[in-house]
Amino acid sequence: MSTIVALHAHPDDETILEAGTLARAVDEGHRVVIVYATRGELGEVPDGMLAPGETLVERRVQEAERSAAAVGTGRIVWLDYGDSGMAGTPDNDNPACFWQADVEEAAARVAGILQEEAAEALIIYDPQGNYGHPDHIQVHRVGVRAGELAGTPHVLEATISRDHAQALIAQVVAVTGEFPDDVPDLSDPDVTFGMPDAVITTRIDVTPWLDRKRAAMEAHATQVGDLGLFLGMDPETYARAMGTEFFIRHGVPSDHRDTKLFG
Repeated sequence: MSTIVALHAHPDDETILEAGTLARAVDEGHRVVIVYATRGELGEVPDGMLAPGETLVERRVQEAERSAAAVGTGRIVWLDYGDSGMAGTPDNDNPACFWQADVEEAAARVAGILQEEAAEALIIYDPQGNYGHPDHIQVHRVGVRAGELAGTPHVLEATISRDHAQALIAQVVAVTGEFPDDVPDLSDPDVTFGMPDAVITTRIDVTPWLDRKRAAMEAHATQVGDLGLFLGMDPETYARAMGTEFFIRHGVPSDHRDTKLFG
């Protein structure tokens, strides 16, 4: 049995890009540990969803625990940095936020978890943080360094296949004749979203684990603004969009291609 540590910025970030891979790893006999840099206290939540006196942090911790149960996660670790919010907001300047954390200090904390767990794999995000969120970019920076400090054999960047996303959008436009709402225009080179297929080394088929992936997403009910687009898909569309998860593996030639976490 190997241990996989997945480093994330906020609760719910573990669902879209890799919940299927993590559920698959659990079923294949591996231990999964999820590390959250923040508790996502700046996330948006629909009016009236929280109970009187309930804080968003309290709810998001509960949601993370339910999501972990759906995946089969063995342990959750909270680093308890402050949520940095979106780029350009005052929260980015908060010295307690993750974006402002010293990379070496944060990486040493994550490396300690990797060493304690004798982890063979670390999952982080791509250098753009998938879509430019400061906390996601910081996960990449901290994670790369943590992997180096701990000597973790497998370091993989969870990413979005820009080509795959463009193909899905084109299918929607062909059927409906309209460009979908709340979807970035990937034909614009200035849009930060995902990575091209040319740099993606690893594609993992998670089709048999889509029910677990959906359950993990549904656990994060407060984040319906981010997840609702996917949860609203019919099963066939959801399978096309979510049935493959994409990673960039560190330390392999640029033309390397594989289909397993430990490939």
